[in-house]
Amino acid sequence: MRTLLRVVSGTTTALLISLALCTADASAASGDPAELPRWRWPLTGVRAVVEPFRAPAHEYGAGHRGVDLASSIDAPVTAPADGTVAFRGTVVDRPLLTIQHADGLVSTFEPLRTTLDPGDAVSAGQEIGFVDLGGHSAAGALHLGVRRHGSYINPMLLFGSVPRAILLPCCDSL
Repeated sequence: MRTLLRVVSGTTTALLISLALCTADASAASGDPAELPRWRWPLTGVRAVVEPFRAPAHEYGAGHRGVDLASSIDAPVTAPADGTVAFRGTVVDRPLLTIQHADGLVSTFEPLRTTLDPGDAVSAGQEIGFVDLGGHSAAGALHLGVRRHGSYINPMLLFGSVPRAILLPCCDSL
């Protein structure tokens, strides 16, 4: 019984340390959400996240550096905020578009078919392209990644829809 408790205790400790590192990395990268601008949702219809943001434990660690939004192939995508197109091209097997915004924010949309070119100005709500095929997301999903001053943040912070964390008890009394 003592061995089992040590294993559970060690596992719980490792889990708490991992969560603390992820949380510390995410909060350090995001800053105070009150300081972030408010963006417009880039898709029409139901707002649904297929795959949420998962902060990596460190810069090169595993994670999901963005959110995958439910959509459909050929669905129009709009700019969430004013900005300037910084990159358009194909990376590996997916077409993508990157927009430089104010406040050190950079958004990337993939897979996205577009006719915009680097240097083009975009306005919030302006159509920037259409959901395409390719990438790591399920067919029809749109991946949205956001960096702030070079660090990835949870894009949902910009839409005001990140739920508060709730701590739950970890163990039953023995």
